[in-house]
Amino acid sequence: MNLLMDSIETRIGTILLVSDGENLCALDFEDCGDRMRALLHKRYGDFSLCRADDPQGLSSHIRAYFAGNYGALDKIPTSTGGTAFQRQVWRALRAIPAGSTVSYGKLAERIGKPKAVRAVGLANSLNPVAIVVPCHRVIGAGATLTGYAGGLQRKRWLLAHEGVDLKDRN
Repeated sequence: MNLLMDSIETRIGTILLVSDGENLCALDFEDCGDRMRALLHKRYGDFSLCRADDPQGLSSHIRAYFAGNYGALDKIPTSTGGTAFQRQVWRALRAIPAGSTVSYGKLAERIGKPKAVRAVGLANSLNPVAIVVPCHRVIGAGATLTGYAGGLQRKRWLLAHEGVDLKDRN
């Protein structure tokens, strides 16, 4: 399978995005490229990444987000794969508005599985489309910044970029 890949320079590092020709199927930071490729391999088996400039306008939407147009992410069609539960969590993540956060526990409640907090956390960690499926908006109990595959510094930056007040958070 041939997948299209573009890279975008941002203030928090180079972002790699991968399209299946119609939808965004992966987005991660360049230094997390091995993780991204492993998730793609799990989903597609053998695949080739072909360089493409702004496939389906996806790169333009990501650049718009980094320029302050947070709604640009809402226009990006995604194809995430994953289990039914993971897709349910990822859909709930996309419903978290920019500039706000939710705890893992609240997210589990929102999907109707209040005891599945750890499973929600695991689904977050396997999110193949960072930023667009905004797992960075999920925080720990007591409003603590916890877990982010791209690193807590990037999570902190993304939240501050969206206007989240981080003064009282670690």
